[in-house]
Amino acid sequence: MINDLIIRKVTPEDLAIVTKVEKECFPEAEAATKESFAERIATFSDSFFLAEIEGEVIGFINGNVTDETVIADEMFEDVTYHNPEGAYQAIFGLDVIPKHQKQGIAARLMNHLIETAREQGRKGVILTCKERLIPYYSRFGFKNMGRSASTHGGSVWYDMLLEYKD
Repeated sequence: MINDLIIRKVTPEDLAIVTKVEKECFPEAEAATKESFAERIATFSDSFFLAEIEGEVIGFINGNVTDETVIADEMFEDVTYHNPEGAYQAIFGLDVIPKHQKQGIAARLMNHLIETAREQGRKGVILTCKERLIPYYSRFGFKNMGRSASTHGGSVWYDMLLEYKD
């Protein structure tokens, strides 16, 4: 685990590096565009966190807030689906550049967003993932809700839901 990791909120100045990290982490069909990130940063920066070491951004987590319990494909590109008062924090992407993977960075980002959403009074967190990642997200308390209606990037996705216990 990396001890000098800093997790901070995204700023508009981070647009280029966020776009670069995304391209390293996701296939082109699934990667968000620079334009999409610009809208996300402007709309829901309160749920968009970066991981950095010695000033270098090495990963991030982001997603809107919604009253839905599953992510619809439209949410990825249309920021008007963001409802700041919504019940659920969505996760659109959890990125860590390959050379820094398997060091606990993704888990720290995930735990940070889960705890932030809890502190904001949300009911829980939602995400979609590929089948091979279901066990990973289950470790955080997410439950597999079955195959998603999402066809984002032409892939098969599964809906995952984490609901807070009071």
